[in-house]
Amino acid sequence: MSLIQGCGAYSFTGTSIAPDVKTFQVNFFQNQSPIVIPGIDQTFTNQLQDLILNQTNLDLVTNSGDLIYEGEIVQYYIAPTSATSQNTAAQNRLSIAINLRFYDTKDPTQDLEQRFSFFFDYPAAQSENVAREQAIEVIYERITQDIFNATLAKW
Repeated sequence: MSLIQGCGAYSFTGTSIAPDVKTFQVNFFQNQSPIVIPGIDQTFTNQLQDLILNQTNLDLVTNSGDLIYEGEIVQYYIAPTSATSQNTAAQNRLSIAINLRFYDTKDPTQDLEQRFSFFFDYPAAQSENVAREQAIEVIYERITQDIFNATLAKW
């Protein structure tokens, strides 16, 4: 007879959430980068909320959550990454960084403060608004998944 024993909570979605954790809150991630682009802060906040809602059974609350996510956008930066023969940008890179503070009110040993960042390269000839939308979508998808993995997946 074999005995399989494990410790902690496990779910098949890959999360490691204690059974007594039922709620989470995501406070507004204000844009504190030197470049202010209207709406990117609300977009990030919403995307993080949606990811956690879709990948866990936790309920979203506006205060007194068992898990609390807060922080700010600290970098929004566009720089050329390659040039044409006419010395103009051929490709640009958008980099975004988020400072995260995560609190687990049931188990403070799980608290985390960390900076998450990612970038996206796009052709300089592409419309800036179109490029920005596409870049932000890709960057936020990666950063929110990295935050999820660091705070809830832990593997």
